[in-house]
This record gives sequence, structure tokens and C-alpha cells, in this order.
Amino acid sequence: MIQPLLSERMLLEIAEHEGLVLEAYLDSVNVWTWGFGVTNNSGHKVGRYLKKPSTVERAVEVFEWLLRTRYLPQVRAAFRGRELTEAQLTAALSFHWNTGAIGQADWVQSFLLGRREKAWAEFMNWASPREIIDRRKAERALFFDGKWSGDGVVLLWERVRPNGTPDWKSGREIDIKDEVRAALARNAGAA
Repeated sequence: MIQPLLSERMLLEIAEHEGLVLEAYLDSVNVWTWGFGVTNNSGHKVGRYLKKPSTVERAVEVFEWLLRTRYLPQVRAAFRGRELTEAQLTAALSFHWNTGAIGQADWVQSFLLGRREKAWAEFMNWASPREIIDRRKAERALFFDGKWSGDGVVLLWERVRPNGTPDWKSGREIDIKDEVRAALARNAGAA
């Protein structure tokens, strides 16, 4: 089995868990965030989007770049060269994108030791804050059962209130498949 690179399906799955905000906003734990959950700790300065919305294309381009250059290598390292299916790699990448903790995750160690049931249970040790529970269940179902949930449609919030929080009532669904295909085409062959 050849270790999969980033695919359209992978990006769409993770993006759907995140949603998209085109200008910098304060997330649920008061961290400045932009795009598909990008923070300064992700490796891209988000202050440049404060009261200056980006395009959907730019958000997808940065999302793909960070996943490919920063997060994917860390996920591969955490699994110590073990080959993963596309579903497993996507779930682990989504988990790491959200937590930044793939190298410390107890479920990863249990999985590597062949303790599948223990790993399955430990996946939910990372279900805080409360609003992340459904995402964690979806990632677990993808990793252990190959059950995909993304379809290329994400929620987009175009307005951020003066206090820095998104106007959650302004959300609408958009299809980002074309933007994802374009980003992947620009970086074809990059690993």
C-alpha cells in the first residue's frame, strides 16, 4: 500500500469539521483564528485578516499548504512510518489539525501497540470543549470504521462582530470542491 498524499476527499472532510470564517475572529477559547481554524500556532499569522476578509480561494490555499507542509509530516512521524489508509490518515490529520497533539495522543500509542479497542475508547479522551464531541466521534468513526462524513459543503460565516466573534446567524453553506481542486493542482507532486 502506498501512503496517500493529500487528496480532495481528505481536505473536504477536514474542512467540513472546521467551517470557514474569512476574517480573523476569536474562537471558543478566545484565540484569534481565521479560515478553516488557522491560528498563529498553525504557522500562519492570522492578524492580517483582522477586519480584512480574505477570499475563499486564499483560505483553501493556506489550509492545504499548512496541512501538507506542517501537519501531515507530524502525523506520519507519530505513526512511525506505519502505512495508514486514506480514511485513517484523514482522521488522524483532522485530529491533529484540531488539537495539535498527535504526538501526545494516548489513542495513537494504543493503536501502534495493536490495542484497537483501547485506542477506540481513548479517542474520546480528547473531547473537550463540549462542542468538539461530534467532531471527535466522526474522526473516530473514520479512523476505525472508514466512515466518511464530508461532502465538500462547508458552513461559511462572512461577518465578524465588533467584539471579535463571528455572527453565527450569518452562516450559509458553500461548495468548496473547485477551490480544493485548484489548490491541489497547484501543488501536485508536493509531499
